Amino acid sequence: MNLRTRLTIAAGAIAAGAMLLVSVVLYPAVEANLRGQIDSSLVAAAAKAPDVAKAIKQKFKGTPNESAFPTVPLGIGSTQLQIVPDPVQAGPSTEFVDVTERDVKVAKGTAAPYFRNAVYDGIEYRIYTAPFPGSPSTLVRTAIPQSDPAPTLHQLAWMLAGSTVAAGLLAALAARLAARRVLRPVRRLTETVELIRTTGDLAIPIPADSQDEIGRLGSAFAGMTATLDESVGAQRRLVADASHELRTPLTSLTVNLELLAENLADAQAPHLAAEALGQAGELRTLINDLVDLARYGQPAFHTEDVRLDLVAERVAARASRRAAEIEFDLACAPTLVHGDPDALERAVANLVDNAVKWSPPGGRVLISLEAGALEVGDAGPGIPDSDLKFVFDRFYRSPAARAHPGSGLGLAIVRQVAEAHGGTAEAVPRPTGALLRLTLPVCQLP
Repeated sequence: MNLRTRLTIAAGAIAAGAMLLVSVVLYPAVEANLRGQIDSSLVAAAAKAPDVAKAIKQKFKGTPNESAFPTVPLGIGSTQLQIVPDPVQAGPSTEFVDVTERDVKVAKGTAAPYFRNAVYDGIEYRIYTAPFPGSPSTLVRTAIPQSDPAPTLHQLAWMLAGSTVAAGLLAALAARLAARRVLRPVRRLTETVELIRTTGDLAIPIPADSQDEIGRLGSAFAGMTATLDESVGAQRRLVADASHELRTPLTSLTVNLELLAENLADAQAPHLAAEALGQAGELRTLINDLVDLARYGQPAFHTEDVRLDLVAERVAARASRRAAEIEFDLACAPTLVHGDPDALERAVANLVDNAVKWSPPGGRVLISLEAGALEVGDAGPGIPDSDLKFVFDRFYRSPAARAHPGSGLGLAIVRQVAEAHGGTAEAVPRPTGALLRLTLPVCQLP
C-alpha cells in the first residue's frame, strides 16, 4: 500500500470517526430533549385537568350525569388525560393502565408525582401521575404514546448515519486529490534518487525548490550526494596521483635490481644496490605518508587538551639533533588546543621538516606560536606566488622541489589535520624564504 492510499484511508477514517463521535453525542441529546418535551407536555396537560373537569361538568349540567365524571381517558390531541376520582384504589383497570400502590400514595399526597412507561392495549405510553389540583384524594394521569418521537429519532439516526458515510467518503476523496499534489515533490525526489542509484551519476541535480520539509529533505539529499561526489572524486584523484608517484620509483627500482641480478660481480653492483635501497626508502616513506593521510582524514578516536607550544618545542628539539647545521629560533606563547595529540605533532613535524629541507646550511628556521597560529619560516628560496595556493595539495611538487627527496604528501597531511580540527593551513607570501601557517581553535588555559 503506497503512501497516497494510506493518507486517503487515514483522512476518511478520521472524518468518519469524528462524525461518529458527533452522532454518539448528538443522538442521545436529541432523544433526551424530545423526552423532556414530552414530559413537559404531560405536566402541562395535568395542570389543565381542573379546566377539563369544569368543562365536562358544564356540558352535563342539568342532566342525570351532572355529578358524575367519566373515568375513561379523554383524548386531547395526542395526549390522553384520565381523572381517577376518590377513593383511589390499587388494582386492574379496564379503562386504562392499572392503578399501582404508588398511584394511591400520590393521590393521598404521601408520594411525589412521577413518570413511568406502561403498555395498554398493545401501545406503550409515557405516563405522568399527579394529584388532582385542589383535590388531594383524586388522581390525574396524562399519557402520550411512546411512538410519537420515534419517527423523528429514526430520521435523525438515518441522517447521522448518512452524514458519517458521506463525510468519510468526501474526506477520503479530498485527501486523495490533495495527496497527489502534496506528494508530487516526494515522487520527483524518489525518481531522481533511483536514477542516481541506477546510473551511479552523483552529479544529477536533485530537486529542492520548496522551503518545507520536502524541500529540506531534497536539500539534504543534494548536499549528501555533493559530498559523496566530492569524496569519490578525491579518492579517484588520490589513486591516480598515488599510481603516478609510485610508478617512477618502482620502475627505477626494478631496473636497478635487474641490472644487479645480471652480473653480481659488476663493479657497479654496490652503487646499484645503494640506489635500490634509496628508492625502497622513498617507497616506504610514500606508503607511510599515504597511510597517515588516510588515517588523519578519519575522525579522531582519542582527543585531549594539548599544549601546542610544548609540541613545537619537542619537534624543534628532534629536528635540531638531525640537522645540526640549522639554527632554530622559537617564540612560542603558551597555547592550549583540543585534538588528537599524535596528529597535531605529525602536522607540526611536517612543517618543521619542510623548513629544514629548504634551508641552506647555516640557515635559520623560525617557529612562532601566538593565539593559535603556528608559523614556521625558513631562509630558503621561497615559494613563487603562483604556487602559494597549491603547496598543500597532495603530490604537488614545484619544478624546483622535484630534485629534493619527499613524497609530496607532508603538507597535504598538515592541511588535513588542520581541517579535521576546525583550523586552516596556508602559505603566507613573503619576500624571502617560505612562511607556512597552521591555525587552530584555542582553549582557555587553566
